[in-house]
Amino acid sequence: MLGYELKRYRIILASRSLRRRQLLEELGLEFTVVEKDYDETFPDNLSGEATALWLAGRKAALFRNSLLPDEIVITADTVVWCGGRILDKPSGEEEAREMIRILSGKTHEVITGVNLMAKSAERIFSDTTRVTFGILSEEEISYYVENFRPYDKAGAYGIQEWIGLVACSRIEGSYFNVVGLPVHLIYRELRELIKNLN
Repeated sequence: MLGYELKRYRIILASRSLRRRQLLEELGLEFTVVEKDYDETFPDNLSGEATALWLAGRKAALFRNSLLPDEIVITADTVVWCGGRILDKPSGEEEAREMIRILSGKTHEVITGVNLMAKSAERIFSDTTRVTFGILSEEEISYYVENFRPYDKAGAYGIQEWIGLVACSRIEGSYFNVVGLPVHLIYRELRELIKNLN
């Protein structure tokens, strides 16, 4: 089991996301949360996948020179890609409404870039989930934004919330990736990382 294999390592999760913390706990990992501020801007000519990997890598770079031999840091970033553009975290209520209008009746991609870094090895990967929304009325959009205030979420929504129940008509790929982390890949890639450390 992965938890047993990781006993000799201190796992660091570099994330403010409660959802990511919960997913790793459910995976059975013991970890420490270490938050660092970083520049969230990214080149505007990148694809959705490249953007997610860029941001996850930027977070990991903050730890590169300070990791101890028995430490592994997990960094991740999730982006929503729709119609050839990134829908980032909304700046406020009106931008959140506009993002959900864009998603209404369409299929979009939720892409998470992940970086697993130890002092002497690194695993970098991403996962993409295609999510289809039914058509939402202005009343439904307003209800969601006013009651759930999704300003800390890429694409202005959380699939585990009310909007996921009423709008998500199809999902192709990992549901947990949309929540915040592709935990099935993290499990697999952590095992591969540890093999390279032994």
